[in-house]
Amino acid sequence: MPAPLLPKDEVTARITGVFRRHGYEGASLSRLSKETGLGRSSLYHYFPRGKRDMGEAALAAAGAWIDEHAVAQLDSPGSPHARLARYAARMAEYYGDGRRACLVDLFGIGEAGALFRSQLRRRVKALLGKLAGVAEEAGVAPAAAARRAEDSLMAIQGALIVSRILGTRAPFRRIIQELPERLLHG
Repeated sequence: MPAPLLPKDEVTARITGVFRRHGYEGASLSRLSKETGLGRSSLYHYFPRGKRDMGEAALAAAGAWIDEHAVAQLDSPGSPHARLARYAARMAEYYGDGRRACLVDLFGIGEAGALFRSQLRRRVKALLGKLAGVAEEAGVAPAAAARRAEDSLMAIQGALIVSRILGTRAPFRRIIQELPERLLHG
């Protein structure tokens, strides 16, 4: 078998873009092949179980980036407000300031939902716990902190959708800017 033409992380980045633009079901092997510039046999070299492996790699890469760059801000030094503001800024970066779709949303439905739901559930619960923990640190009661964490995550996801549909990043930007206040002051 010939040596791979691209590093696996580059191939993963390209297939992640395909999933973000077309969803899991819309990311056919021919589309993935075309948009990565790799033949099907090369894709199978990188991902022996095919599209499922590709989806797992995309989710793992996204999760690693979010953990390293965004969630890490929640554990960094500074006031809860400052940490949440840094977290929000990094999430805005991840979502391309509201231009990029969320893999959690796209992989939570249809065929992908059946394949990845338990993995997504664990990640979302962990994130909600981190967000609630920062709010609790600032003096918010645990039940209110948990509710605010959920509301904040729902606001970000909703803002991504609304921004995409309206063709403006303003709703997403507003939610990102308001995130610390939503979590800390309701």
